[in-house]
Amino acid sequence: MAGYKVFIKKSAAKELEEIPKRDLKKIVEKIAALADDPRPPGAEKLSAQERYRIRQGDYRIVYAIEDTVLTVWVVRVGHRREVYRQ
Repeated sequence: MAGYKVFIKKSAAKELEEIPKRDLKKIVEKIAALADDPRPPGAEKLSAQERYRIRQGDYRIVYAIEDTVLTVWVVRVGHRREVYRQ
């Protein structure tokens, strides 16, 4: 399978800065793995939007996939109780 390019929105990058260091490494690894497989086992499509989410502990990574240009956009990263709020 062709590799995807992973981009992180500025707002998601700011959210990453606020995550504790002990959790940050695993979250960054999960985001990097999206380049090889944007729909890994455990990924769920969000019903209200054309986005997906994956879990890493108590944190969720919400992202959009553009198959036509082989890109993945990380939209939100946050604790599970806050990530789906607008």
